[in-house]
Amino acid sequence: MAEKPALAKVLPGFETIRRYTNPQGQVIAKLLPGDFYVTTNDEVLDTVLGSCVSACIRNPKLGIGGMNHFMLPRPSGNGHDTWENKAGAATRYGSASMEQLINRILKAGGTRADLEVKIFGGGRVLKTLTDVGDHNVTFVREFLKQEGLRVTSEDVGDTCPRHVQYFPLTGRVRVRHLTSSHSRDVASQDEQFLKGLEKTPVAGEIDLF
Repeated sequence: MAEKPALAKVLPGFETIRRYTNPQGQVIAKLLPGDFYVTTNDEVLDTVLGSCVSACIRNPKLGIGGMNHFMLPRPSGNGHDTWENKAGAATRYGSASMEQLINRILKAGGTRADLEVKIFGGGRVLKTLTDVGDHNVTFVREFLKQEGLRVTSEDVGDTCPRHVQYFPLTGRVRVRHLTSSHSRDVASQDEQFLKGLEKTPVAGEIDLF
C-alpha cells in the first residue's frame, strides 16, 4: 500500500491544529471552539458552528487565508483580553480571536486593503435567556466595521447549527445547515464550552478540548 504524502508544513504557531487528508486527497484542518488557523497551503478549513461564529478572511491576491471559531465577544466580570504572539486561551473570545486572525494573515504577507471577509454561525441553539449567537453576530459585524473591513458574504443567525468548509485559495465556502438531531449535540458542546469559559481565567495556555 502506497504511503500517504506528508502534509505541507504549517505556519509557526499552528502545529496543534488537527490536520488530515480525506479520501478525496484534500487536506482538512479541523477547528474547534477557541481555535484560529492561517495557511498559505491548498487546504480546507473545517468547523461546526452552533451559537459560535467563524470569520473566514483571506488575501485573494496572495493566497493567504484563515478562519477562527469563537464563542463570546469578550470576557465578562474581571476578565481581561490579552492577545499573545501565538494561539492561546484568550482566543476563546472574539475580541482576541479576530485580532489574532487578522494580524497573522498580515504577518504572513497579506495586505489589509485586499482582505476579503465572510462570516458564518451565530445560530440560536442554546435555550437560554440570552441569545449568545445574536450577540456574537452583532459583535463581529461591529468589529469589522471599526476595522474598515467589508463583509462580502454571510450566513448567520436562525436556529440551526452549521457545518462550514472554507477554501482559502479560492474563497469558496461550503455551508450545510444541520438537522435537529445534530442541534442537540452542537448545543451540548456549546454549553460545555461556555461553562469552561466561565470557570477558566483568560491568561495562560489552557486547552479546553
